[in-house]
Amino acid sequence: MEVPAPTSADRRPSPLDREAEVLYRRAEEIAARLSIPHSRVHRRGRRGGTAMVSAPFDDGGDEIDLDRTFEQLIDPRPLDTSRVIVRRRRRQRRALALLLDVSGSMRGERVKAGIAAVCALGAEFAGEQLMVVAFWSDASVLLEFGSPIDVPRLLRNLLALPGEGLTNLSFPMELAARALGGWPGYEQRALLLSDCVHNAGEDPRAWAARLPRLDVLLDVSGETDRELGRDLAREGRGRPARIGSYRDVPLAINAVFAPG
Repeated sequence: MEVPAPTSADRRPSPLDREAEVLYRRAEEIAARLSIPHSRVHRRGRRGGTAMVSAPFDDGGDEIDLDRTFEQLIDPRPLDTSRVIVRRRRRQRRALALLLDVSGSMRGERVKAGIAAVCALGAEFAGEQLMVVAFWSDASVLLEFGSPIDVPRLLRNLLALPGEGLTNLSFPMELAARALGGWPGYEQRALLLSDCVHNAGEDPRAWAARLPRLDVLLDVSGETDRELGRDLAREGRGRPARIGSYRDVPLAINAVFAPG
């Protein structure tokens, strides 16, 4: 006898599915309130930022480009607004490596902060370049640069990780540094979410210094190495921000992405 295919009503969600759905709903609420300002680094360099470009006047320029406009005056035709050249800022495209600590000390309630960060940054970087690395004593690349950002799939894969073992902060930074090197011309940075209790692998300060920029979201809800968190942000020419729960993620991300 042929057994009919199960219908959607016959399928029962697993405990993991139910947990993911609950956490995803909570994280979506946070992400809906999160607005990350675009970086406005006015100097050029490997951090990226903004660049000045010349364009015809359209009421949107910052200032008149006198040299280019004077060139237009040589032409005997009447000068109209299309021949007035202005200078305006063009924001560079961004490439961000999000490094999420899923070691034994970062499970339970602490994992919600990582989920909130995935939701918020997944929405913010739609159309730009995002890499997501989950790490413990080893690491797993959940999203590579150049891949479509599928937030529900990212959350399922994140929750499926074992979340055990020691914490190796160096390995994900090495992965991020190598991956970011493939995106010249982009504003490159990495964002680490961890308690920074490093107990496996080499000193992570060396790899922090090799990143274009490293900002640190330091989870202080339990055991924490605050000194190392500050050191990593300093070596990475970034900012540290403390989070006590997933509710602090919006302000923390806004703080490290704020201009200046």
